[in-house]
Amino acid sequence: MERLLTRWGKVLDKNCPLNDYPRPQFKRDSFICLNGIWNYAIYGENKKFSGFQGEIVVPFSPESILSGVEKLVQPTDTLYYQKLFNFTKTKSKVLLHFGAVDYKCTVSLNGTVVGEHTGGYLPFSFDVTSLILNGENDLRVTVTDPTETGTQARGKQTFNRGGIWYTPQSGIWQTVWLEEVPYDYITNIKLTPDIDNDELQIEVAYSNEVMPEIGVMVMDKNKMIAAAKLTDGKGTIKLENYELWSPENPYLYDIKFAAGDDRVDSYFAMRKFSTGVDSDGTPRFMLNNKPYFFNGLLDQGYWSDGLYTAPSDEALIYDIETMKDLGFNTLRKHIKIEPLRWYYHCDRLGMIVWQDMVNGGGKYNFLAIGTLPFLGMLFNNKKVGRVPDSKRNYLFYARTDEKGREEYFKDSEEMVKHLYNVPSLALWTPFNEAWGQFDSVKACEFYRQLDPTRLIDHASGWVDHGAGDVNSFHIYFTPFMFPKFNKEDKRPIGLTEFGGYSMRFRGHTYNKEKFFGYRKYYAQEKFDAAIKHLYEDRIYKCMKEKGLSATIYTEVSDVEDELNGLLTYDREVIKVSPEMMKAANEKLKL
Repeated sequence: MERLLTRWGKVLDKNCPLNDYPRPQFKRDSFICLNGIWNYAIYGENKKFSGFQGEIVVPFSPESILSGVEKLVQPTDTLYYQKLFNFTKTKSKVLLHFGAVDYKCTVSLNGTVVGEHTGGYLPFSFDVTSLILNGENDLRVTVTDPTETGTQARGKQTFNRGGIWYTPQSGIWQTVWLEEVPYDYITNIKLTPDIDNDELQIEVAYSNEVMPEIGVMVMDKNKMIAAAKLTDGKGTIKLENYELWSPENPYLYDIKFAAGDDRVDSYFAMRKFSTGVDSDGTPRFMLNNKPYFFNGLLDQGYWSDGLYTAPSDEALIYDIETMKDLGFNTLRKHIKIEPLRWYYHCDRLGMIVWQDMVNGGGKYNFLAIGTLPFLGMLFNNKKVGRVPDSKRNYLFYARTDEKGREEYFKDSEEMVKHLYNVPSLALWTPFNEAWGQFDSVKACEFYRQLDPTRLIDHASGWVDHGAGDVNSFHIYFTPFMFPKFNKEDKRPIGLTEFGGYSMRFRGHTYNKEKFFGYRKYYAQEKFDAAIKHLYEDRIYKCMKEKGLSATIYTEVSDVEDELNGLLTYDREVIKVSPEMMKAANEKLKL
């Protein structure tokens, strides 16, 4: 396979990679980045640790090029990390943060275990105040990762990579950092914009049961426009003459919190995502109470040199800005949870986000999840009737493990709480197609209770249980056969995966021998013509005549063998004509 470096990976500072503040919506003035060169070792089953084997660049997984290791961690292996660092304490408490570690880890500092964590996609932290030293410190992390041999959330990672399945990654893959806080401090903020009542609802959590008065200031370009004092951590702030957030006007407001000696900076936007009907009575998605066409792409978030981890903040920005320059307004983050900086850039640049939950479960029945749905839209055609939830489906969709099902709901709750304040996030996808799908209606209601402010596509593509806010279709090989509108189904129609047109650019591909695509093209003019026809004729017609309200084209970039991207895997080539793509997208507005 070809070793493809991105332009950002070629100039990577191995001593201090990805050193941007990792949590823009909950920011303090304390940030000690621990990314960089660590020691590592990988030992197989029944082999005891007997010393470190080399150096690894954190936060890149050992399977990636940028880690400097390029070794697969097997399900029976144990991955060991060590970071020696100097520290001088200046405040009362010290918190150790991990952006994400895949999958199960034990963390120790100076010879004492500080905690364990299970789950590969969400942040966690430990209070290390009593263990950290003034001077040199010895941080160690021990990791195991079952990949597809377990039932945990794992996305598209597999040892049998190829087609739409990709190289697995393990261990630390997001920023590791230290933060100093006062003895008592703010632990969380929850911001809910309400444009119908011209207010921002606020909830603040505190480390001590006795909560002090919390001061809040809303800032617009360094000018205070509103303020409040919260006595029990909850309150609302009325706003006047404010700007509404949209992709066309991604207007953000700063907000500052003060509690005792603690200070936290954040931001928010005033916007609303909902459903309704247009002037013709057709169900539509709404942005700020007006019909809005969500014109987006599937975004897998893989990098040719960093796998799950982008080589730099500039790389994250490049993908978002390029897709917006091509005329798109939405990215569906596909079965992966990104670092918070990615969502921050979507917020400030004006890119709507649809967020998938990461799929899990046992070994999938390929007939159920990969073959039948592509043959005549078996699960998409509403004429066959909706499929009811049933425990017998646990076996069919590889969800017989009760512990795995419980972990799904735990991870879902953590994800929703983690991303709740993201202004650009419009929609949750609890399940993608039938990949580990179970209790879909229950899951939809669970998400709705956690977050009633956003839309839900309860099972993107199939199997449909009639829940959620989207009449969702994945169509690659057959005509667009969804009805204009079903009187019994008031959900707007979303073509939530389609396209997948592929073309290879030699010198920019992972696999030199073969490539995967839903439709393959070998000449630039034919590739451009096919996409132009797809958008300006088929999609435009469905939007006007059949009530189509959203599209998600597959996809932003190539990923390993899968060459369906509008960008090559190394981000060096925009494969489609930018002028043509932007002109086609200009027509898709309600």
